[in-house]
Amino acid sequence: MARYTGPSCRLCRRENIELFLKGDRCYTDKCAIKRRNYPPGQHGQGRVKVSAYGVQLREKQKVRRIYCILEKQFRSYFQLADRMKGVTGENLLSLLERRLDNVVYRLGFATSRSESRQLVRHGHFNINGKKVDIPSIQLKSGDVIELREKSKKIVSVNEALEAVVRRGIPQWLELDKDGFKGTLKGVPVREDITTPIQEQLIVELYSK
Repeated sequence: MARYTGPSCRLCRRENIELFLKGDRCYTDKCAIKRRNYPPGQHGQGRVKVSAYGVQLREKQKVRRIYCILEKQFRSYFQLADRMKGVTGENLLSLLERRLDNVVYRLGFATSRSESRQLVRHGHFNINGKKVDIPSIQLKSGDVIELREKSKKIVSVNEALEAVVRRGIPQWLELDKDGFKGTLKGVPVREDITTPIQEQLIVELYSK
């Protein structure tokens, strides 16, 4: 599948929010949005009038980039969320949060979602004792995610776990740091997702 391979910091500046796409660098003064807090491009510092559609589009793009998902896949998640019981926007965020690559990131095994995706792709994790290598797997309550025995010596993983205190672990997850494993205690609800997202704007965009 095609992936964005351009400058990650450019995306943060475009959405005017820290997307934490480059791991630890995003917490330092080297973060691009802290140094140049305006959109990229020659018109970045100009005055731009944004329409209601533009606001909705930017919100959708922001969420899509936070979770590192392409447009076709993101739309599929929305359609699935729309068919589920409950509030569509909240269902959408719950589906995105329960992706394996996101859970690996949330548990602190990686410093960014792109790094966690790579770890999953290379088969470094087990779910309930079975090896997996598909980042988009949907986890459910009670699932146990564990780093495989041969992967516990990976330097980047150990460094990420040491730094996880800075980011914190969501309430719907439980980390056994010494055992290199985590458990999905329950399905995340809207109050558990602290990322500044206005999901209603995405629902309005796709409902036109």
